Amino acid sequence: MVSTDTPAYYLTSVARDRLPVFRTDPIKAVASQALDEARRTGNFMIFAYVIMPDHIHMVAAGNPKPSEILRYANGITAHRIIGHLKEAGHESSLRKLERQSGERKHKYSLWDHNPDVRILTNEDSLMQRVNYTHQNPVRLGLVDRPQDYLWSSARQWNWIPLEDEPLIVDRKAIRWRSR
Repeated sequence: MVSTDTPAYYLTSVARDRLPVFRTDPIKAVASQALDEARRTGNFMIFAYVIMPDHIHMVAAGNPKPSEILRYANGITAHRIIGHLKEAGHESSLRKLERQSGERKHKYSLWDHNPDVRILTNEDSLMQRVNYTHQNPVRLGLVDRPQDYLWSSARQWNWIPLEDEPLIVDRKAIRWRSR
């Protein structure tokens, strides 16, 4: 059950300069796999998500603080995406992600470093964020219905998952209050 003692988090990570890094299906597939890896490595749950062309929304929960969840999700995703761009020879995309050498001496930076974090302490706020997440592709005009967008958990929430969902969410782990 989502409560003040066991909150969920609504996390939004935006690509640097709002670059449409996630506009192709192969990149979105890499991002989906990276989020799954981050979830396992960071020991947190993902309840809902959507991968948009220039940002990712995620509803997550677990023992790590939201800053740690973001560290895992953004770090692993950035590492996998930049590796994919290098392997595929996408030099123009890599040039757009180049940065001045910072304190960590990374050559590329995928993310804007001001992620949005909202704490969800009740089921109403959780469902509002899940619905907002799933409506993102509709609002942008990418699809007519949320479940038609491949890179989202909307189908799983509507009990019509694909056999090869890009990312299986932990929806069944949510403990709902009794009504």
